Amino acid sequence: MDQHARPQAVVFDVGNVLLDWNPAYLYERLIPDAQERDWFLTHVVTLGWHEAQDRGRSLADGVAELAGRFPGSADLIAQFYEHWLETIRGAIDGSVAILQALHKAGVPVHALTNFSAELWPRTVAAYPFLGEFDVAVVSGEVGYIKPDPRIFDVLVSRTGVAPDRALFIDDREDNVAAARQLGFQAVRFTDPDRLAADLAAAGLPVSVAAADIALEA
Repeated sequence: MDQHARPQAVVFDVGNVLLDWNPAYLYERLIPDAQERDWFLTHVVTLGWHEAQDRGRSLADGVAELAGRFPGSADLIAQFYEHWLETIRGAIDGSVAILQALHKAGVPVHALTNFSAELWPRTVAAYPFLGEFDVAVVSGEVGYIKPDPRIFDVLVSRTGVAPDRALFIDDREDNVAAARQLGFQAVRFTDPDRLAADLAAAGLPVSVAAADIALEA
């Protein structure tokens, strides 16, 4: 990581940083045949389609639009949001421990997430640690998704932290690159151990133990 001043705040993506999310987790149950399932996830329930809901389109409108194009799959399409929580295998415990340790140490922690406004409260209810952010910028509520610079502008406006004093964490390289282009300190998430090392390199030392991750003095 480039040399910067110690971050004043840490900004977390949610999907595949704090939550282990993959639509295949649900459809492994609904479509047992692997080849059929792969086709469905490649051509029907795609990330591009889901991102329209992350931008603010209602779930009902998204399902209706897609079912109109694939009427034979209408029931499978509807189940994506009806059984949304089954697309999440669980929390990524090491990342959650880092989040909570930062919070406990008094480091502001924020969320910047591509997420449907309708799905966000449902997911927070299932994973209450998502309610611990100082500020949570949810794409479906503001109408922009990462890597659009405008969603980063919303983050800066709401938090008051200068980009170069915030460390942004995301699992997608395009989002990390966009953040760096805007002046943020940014790291790509791969696993909690690597994240702990990246935080240490940024001046936020953490120690990683088998069952605990604690912010050091």
